[in-house]
Formats: sequence, C-alpha cells, structure tokens
Amino acid sequence: MPHNTHKFTNKNHHFPFFLNSSISTTYKRRWDLYGLHRDLAGDSDKMKEMSYDMNNSSSPVKHKQMKMFVKIVVGLILMGFAYRLYFSTYVQIPHVIVVFGDGYRSKSTPSVVESNFTLSGQVPVNDTSSQKCDIFTGKWVEDLTGPRYTNNSCSTIEHHQNCMKNGRPDMDYIYWRWKPRNCNLPIFDPKIFLNFMREKSMAFIGDSISRNHVQSLLCILSQVEKPVEVYHDEEYRTRRWFFESHKFTLSVIWSPFLIESKIFEDNDGHASSAVQARLDEPDPKWANEFHNFDYIEIGAGKWFLKTTFYFENNEIIGCHNCKKENVPELGFYYAYRKALQTTLDFITKSDHKVYTLFRTTTPDHFENGEWNTGGYCNRTGPFKEGDIELRDIDMVMRGIELEEFEKAVRVMDGSRDGSMLKLFDTTRLSLLRPDGHPGPYRAFHPDTNGEVQNDCLHWCLPGPIDSWNDLLMNMLLRG
Repeated sequence: MPHNTHKFTNKNHHFPFFLNSSISTTYKRRWDLYGLHRDLAGDSDKMKEMSYDMNNSSSPVKHKQMKMFVKIVVGLILMGFAYRLYFSTYVQIPHVIVVFGDGYRSKSTPSVVESNFTLSGQVPVNDTSSQKCDIFTGKWVEDLTGPRYTNNSCSTIEHHQNCMKNGRPDMDYIYWRWKPRNCNLPIFDPKIFLNFMREKSMAFIGDSISRNHVQSLLCILSQVEKPVEVYHDEEYRTRRWFFESHKFTLSVIWSPFLIESKIFEDNDGHASSAVQARLDEPDPKWANEFHNFDYIEIGAGKWFLKTTFYFENNEIIGCHNCKKENVPELGFYYAYRKALQTTLDFITKSDHKVYTLFRTTTPDHFENGEWNTGGYCNRTGPFKEGDIELRDIDMVMRGIELEEFEKAVRVMDGSRDGSMLKLFDTTRLSLLRPDGHPGPYRAFHPDTNGEVQNDCLHWCLPGPIDSWNDLLMNMLLRG
C-alpha cells in the first residue's frame, strides 16, 4: 500500500492580473490623448472665431442656433475624452476558483469557519471569525488521500489493532475523515503539535481505548520524530515515550476504572475473580504522577459493566452483578458516577495546574451477540447521521458523564486560575463508524469460517481513531 501523508500547510496564492492592453498600446493611447489635447486647443480657436462672427451677425436667430451648436459639440468632445480615459485605465480581474477538500467548487471565498493552526512561541492563536463550531457534530466524508501512516511506517501498532498485517481484506475503512457540520477541521500536523508540546508532558489515563488513541498519536508523530520508550510495566499497559528533539514526554497509564482497583484478568479478558474497586480513592498509578503532567486525557466506561465489588472507607458497600447474599446490587451506573466524582474532584482541587480533556464513552458495534457470545461487526462503511442511535447502556453512561462534567466545570471555574477542563466528546462520531473495528482480524490471519472472537470496540490502525487527533489538536491549539 502506498504511504500517503497528510500535511497541513499554509500557501500564498498569487493570482495574475490581466490588462486589456499591452505596453505598446498604452503608449499609443498617451499619444492619442496628446492629439486630443491639440484638437481641443484648435477647436477653442475656431470657437472664438465663430463667436466673433456671431457677435457681428445681424440675425439673432442665427446667433442662438450657432450658440446651441457649439454647446453640443463641446459636450460631445468632453464625453469622448472621459470615455477614452476610463477604458484606458480599466483592469480586468478574473474570477478565483476555490476547490475544497471534498471536491466542492465555488467562485467565492467559503463561508464556513476555517481552523488555522499557527503558533506564536508556545501560545495557541485563534485565527477564526466570531462564528462558533461544534467540532463533534458532523459526518464522515470520503478522503481518497488515504492514511497518514501504514503498518510498515509505524512500528508501535499493537498486534490486536494491526488489521492490515492480520489480513483484513477490505481497505475502504481507511479512506474517510471526520468533517464537522459548520467548519473545516485541519488535518493533524505532527510538526506543529511537537513544537507546541516542546518541554511539556502529556498523559492518556484510562482504559484500552486510551491506549488505542495513544498508539494512533504515536504513529503520526513518529513520521516526524521516532520516540524512545523510557518505561513500561510488566504487561506493557502503562508506558512512556520521550521525543528527544522536542523534550516532549508522552505517557499512557492503564487505569480502566480511574479509581483504585484490583483486577484479576488476563490479556484475553478471562477473569479469575471479580474486580475490587474503591470508589472514594483515585488510582495512585496516575494520581501519584499527576504533578508531572501539563496535559491529560481521561476516559473510562466499559469496564464498569464487569462484575465488581465496591468499597468506600475500606468497607464493602455493594456490587454489580456479583449475586452474593448480604451484598446489595448497586448497579454500574452508581459506581460510574462515584468514580467520576472522585476523579474530577481530585483534579479540580489539586494545586497543580493542568489542561484536562474528559473523553466520553466509546460505543461498540457488536451485532447478534457480545464479545463472548458470538457477536460480530462486518460492516464496510460508515453510518449516516440518523441511521443508528446509542444503546441504553451508552445513553446512561453518557448522561452521567455530562452531568458530572458540568459539576466539575462549575467547581473549577470558581476555585482557581490556570487549569482547564474540556469535554472530548467522541461518542457520536464514533457511533457512526461500525466499519473501523478489527472484528476477527484482532488475530493474525484468523479462520473466519470457524469460531473466532471478534473485537468490535477498539479501532484498526490506521483507522477512524486517527481523526481523534485532528480534534485533539484543534482543542489544544484553539482552546
């Protein structure tokens, strides 16, 4: 597959001016004007003679007729002079044809807002009009330029998301990009991003979707500079990379509940015991490192559907789907709300100033079952808006997220300056991409005729999640 790379560039377009006459014609007109001046001078002498004759005429009628004739002649001469002077300086400017990325052509400047990425030192510059745009509302449009990297040009793709290497036969899923409804979203520029992040640190905190996003970001950034991995845990779930030329540190921290928890599960999702989660304590994996970060993205969701025992003040208060006597069933929605409250409370009350992106839940696209009951995802194109709606579980989780986010924003706005909390609302744009998952190609060349486990939650790399970085850069550089 050819390696196509998107670049966001600023070009100065010089449009030619076409004159109606050449240089020689211009000189000729100057001589014509000089001749006209001489003619006017001669006509003036003749008019004096005519006026003298009329004054000596004995006929008042002839005098009036001659006077009227002179006025008409002078008026015609002046009109001719003005006409020639106007058209000798007229410049014709051709129409400018503007071609947009989606193939639309116009003879005028586009009316939509264009998000221009420019830098002044380390300060993001907003170079748009007063019109606002919701970058998370729009549609997926065809982009025949293809992906910004491939599995050959990026070495950090984990095998579960390496759909090309694992033998996925169709390729249409990589030829789409996200287009907001009322504005143009520039393609992620790795050079600008690395310059913006110079001597900064950024961490993605959460579940495997956060890890999926970091892999996408790494693949694009590595086209400019290859990072060095400086840390990983035993299972390679928490990792850290360093970009030497830009002194930029990028981390992913495995914390699927965001709160302190004990998980008894292998990499294939098989659990030997129920999860134990402390709803009132942030996960020390990220909380102890919080002061080192300038930017963080947090996100959770699907792990709260697993069988879990809940603790507060070191005492068990209930569970989700544990089916134990004397242990009340609280449901995942109670635990999810409490976990988000604990996480956001820690961030808003910390003295450390940080820019936080709160990523909303990511819907899956399992059909005719779940991941462990034969569910699959074999669609080959995006949905259009209105073709699909969120499932009840995703609606509940999204509702909790929005409510707790609004509460945290109010607390942060009234407590301190320097920190920022923004909603990274990828739920609905992700809902429209059932075609971008590994499906059975989470494994190397699977036997699709037999029983095989499908992945309809994570994203192929390259794939739809690459567009998340366009959104990420837009939010960081434009606020």
